[in-house]
Amino acid sequence: MDSHRRDPSDDTGIKAVIFDLGGVLVRTEFPEVRHQLERRHGFEPGHVGRTIWASEDWELAQLGDLSYEEYWKHVGATLGFASPQETADFRREYFSADRVDQELVQLIEELRPRFKIGLLSNAPDKLDTWLENDWGIAHLFDAIVYSGKVGMVKPDPRIYQLILERLEVQPAEALFVDDYPRNIDAALALGMAAVRFTSTKTLKSDLRRYLAWEMGDGGASE
Repeated sequence: MDSHRRDPSDDTGIKAVIFDLGGVLVRTEFPEVRHQLERRHGFEPGHVGRTIWASEDWELAQLGDLSYEEYWKHVGATLGFASPQETADFRREYFSADRVDQELVQLIEELRPRFKIGLLSNAPDKLDTWLENDWGIAHLFDAIVYSGKVGMVKPDPRIYQLILERLEVQPAEALFVDDYPRNIDAALALGMAAVRFTSTKTLKSDLRRYLAWEMGDGGASE
């Protein structure tokens, strides 16, 4: 894993672990579902992904300047769908292979008695609903900060500072987990510890190395 850690003797002690959402807690378990959907609609490989994730509209949605529903109206129009229902059906199937990592949920539950848990995500205005109603994981977090609600996106240092303030910890007291190198680099620049996520299994090993001197059982259990 691409991870970064400081010598434990240099730390005042990790008091909070902050997780990213997409690509970490929630991931596309079966990418082929999206590939098949793209082929079935006659799109060139990669066209749908670029339309959904690489557009100016997506940037606006992440900042909260465009609602998620309005954003998907634009996506549907760009992809050439004739009706809102066609867009809704496509959207539902596109995300049908996304899953909450239940093993990681269990790991967070094991960490909760010892550490504050935060969620820091670039996400649109629907995230509260998804966390509470669709995924049922809102209860895992002592603080939730996401871009669509606060008008800032990672790697803007201000959004990291906001989650630290809400968790009431200093940068050196927080460990950040994310799958994007630029987001990891931003956390490190603020003085946080940071780990790049590649798999839950490897994350367990990393957390054990980071947190072992504070956890009487030698780290998060397998």
